[in-house]
Parts: sequence; structure tokens; C-alpha cells
Amino acid sequence: MRKVIAAINMTINGNCDHRIGIVDEELHSHYTNLLSEADDILYGRITFQLMEYWRGILQNPTGNKSEDNFAVTIDQINKIVFSNSLKNVDWKTARLSNLSLEEEINELKKNSGKNILIGSRSLIIQALKLNLIDEFQLCIHPIIADKGLQLFENWEEQKTLKLKQTKTFESGAIILSYDTKSR
Repeated sequence: MRKVIAAINMTINGNCDHRIGIVDEELHSHYTNLLSEADDILYGRITFQLMEYWRGILQNPTGNKSEDNFAVTIDQINKIVFSNSLKNVDWKTARLSNLSLEEEINELKKNSGKNILIGSRSLIIQALKLNLIDEFQLCIHPIIADKGLQLFENWEEQKTLKLKQTKTFESGAIILSYDTKSR
């Protein structure tokens, strides 16, 4: 069965903002691999619009292999966007969902295939409340930031996770992978 993996970058003080972090070849390679192990990624409007940056890299490659490879991989994955304000999306591998998050994930899980990723803070919180996440991949950057939203802001219950794996990057960033279903 397909796993639902919530993957997000954050600072050591818990702030999430895709514009904050140490983005280098190692990190791009990690996320390129993560995307290649999935068929779908779910985004909210804001994160989706930030990710549209990579369309420009496809048209004008940077010459940096890890960035250019990431751009190709993010272009190829199915992007499912949840938005109340967008009326359409013009990225050929993106579509607006007309289902609730729970309905969309349940429909995706009915199909065979690779993993399902969630890449937006708001969707991660919703999916966690619905007990739909199988694994967290939290990339914690060695940064204390004054901007960004707290990943688990207003979370009001206890949930115990099981550490599956850690991965440390030369930059000092670390990926903590947690299983949400084993405890």
C-alpha cells in the first residue's frame, strides 16, 4: 500500500518557510530522490505557487546539476493543489482538487503506485488530525528564524512517533524520519 509521507523543512525553533534554510547540492539531491519515490505531492496554494519557481529553471537551467535535476523531477511528479482562491493551474502535471483532503488521500491510496507526499504545513496539520500520515520527514536546518509559521502551532494532543532514520548533511541540517503508526 502507498505510504503518505509529510515532508517539510523547518528551523530548529520550529518555523516553516520554504524560503528559509540551507539549500545545497546534498539537500536538492535528497529531495530529488524523495520525489522520485512518489507519484503525487499535495500542496496548498501558497506552497504550490512557491514551487512554480522551478518551472523557470526548466526553461533556463542553472548549470548546477542538483538544482536542474530537482527542477526536472518536480516537473514530472503529479501535483495536487488545494485552494479556495485558485480557479485553475497551468502546470501540465498539476491539478486542483475538488475533494476534501481526506477524500483525495483515500482515493489516491486506492490506486497502486509509489508514495504520496504532503509538502505544505497546513495540509500536514489537517492530515495529521485525520490520522492519514504514515511517516514524517522533518528536515531541521541549523537556523533560528523570526519568520515562518510553527509546524505544530495550536496542536492540542499528544502523539508519540517512532524514529526510523536520521540523515545528517554537511550543512548541519538533519532529516528526522518518524513512523506515525507503530506506537
